Amino acid sequence: MTVVHLLKILFILLQIIVAAYLLVPFIALLFRGIRQLLHARNKIDKMPVLFEKDFRFHFIITAHEETAFLPPLLDSIRKQTYGNQVTYIVADCCDPALRFDDDKTITLHPATPLNSKIRSIEYAMAGFRSIPDAIIILDADNLIHPGFLAELNTFFKKGYRVVQANFKAKNTDTPFARMDSMGDLYNFFVEREMRMEAGLSSAIWGAGIAFDYNLYKGIRYKDYLGGFDKKLQVHLASQVKQIAFAKDAILYDEKIADGRALEKQRTRWISSQFKYQKENVQFLLKAIKELNINRIYFGFINIRPPLFILLGLALAFIVINLFFSVNSSIAWVLLLFLFLLSFISIIRIQSKDNRYLKTLLNIPQFIFRQVLATLKIKKASKSFLKTTHTQVIYINDILEKKTTSQGL
Repeated sequence: MTVVHLLKILFILLQIIVAAYLLVPFIALLFRGIRQLLHARNKIDKMPVLFEKDFRFHFIITAHEETAFLPPLLDSIRKQTYGNQVTYIVADCCDPALRFDDDKTITLHPATPLNSKIRSIEYAMAGFRSIPDAIIILDADNLIHPGFLAELNTFFKKGYRVVQANFKAKNTDTPFARMDSMGDLYNFFVEREMRMEAGLSSAIWGAGIAFDYNLYKGIRYKDYLGGFDKKLQVHLASQVKQIAFAKDAILYDEKIADGRALEKQRTRWISSQFKYQKENVQFLLKAIKELNINRIYFGFINIRPPLFILLGLALAFIVINLFFSVNSSIAWVLLLFLFLLSFISIIRIQSKDNRYLKTLLNIPQFIFRQVLATLKIKKASKSFLKTTHTQVIYINDILEKKTTSQGL
């Protein structure tokens, strides 16, 4: 085989892989449509209760410098309809006088700065005064719906040991916040909700993830600068049959408000994705060896580069194929159109807010900022890139706003 033939085969293989990734949202929509036609019940509704006990949860809240968001978050925890929980706040680099201690809230002040979410989680676990059934990770800027914990308890009672909660946006008042929110709407539909209904493991996030206490043992990170969820999801997926997704366990998350915040956030995310790519490939190869379809799909999606890179490759294939096969270029144009149509359809299904459709025109600016973030990934390997938050709001305000919008 000549070098030219080998390069041709690799080029064709690369196109097949990229095409497969871009077809995922369309297949997810098709799967959803079939389920609706068949009036299929949600998977969790069909499952029997395996444990009659109520599970005991420990919240871990990682707070770094910012403390204004803690009262609203604790307020949302205290409003839970399910009460079997204790909250541990790791107040890293915060005012030593800061205290929220009560029967169900424990504030921990590290003697030396941790400057790391991973270190904060491990610090909290070392300070546990009792052993929980499961741990739930929250960020300081999060809020949770009153039924959040009750819904997670239902999943654990039915045998799941790892459950990812659903995300909703706290703020959608700027174009960047809406674009950030659209990413959640798309990803949570494709990589969590539809995977759950197909019996596949859902992807996890850095917050709103609940897992059996004993599952965390044995995990080892390369460093403490980022990638908490990237490493954790491979670790958890290797130990359980399925990572569940609780659609009705809603966590409200603050979206980035401007381009600079986006760059900092995406620099950290992209860096952590590449940092743990070797583990993702090893996970996939092991899954292929075991012929485990669930883990093969999980690993295949894990090694996928960010969407803006896939779209860039698709555009490059259109141009390159013009010199070899016009029909191939046309096929790529149609595939891109199908992806964009599927993306827009998913956003529309997930939210009826008409502002999202208008914000689609800002997507090129969003992609450009991610390209800039990619060029800065070395910075993420040397420093702790912290996203700044500004939206101090209480859960009642969000629920009232939602009720008002539904009434209109």
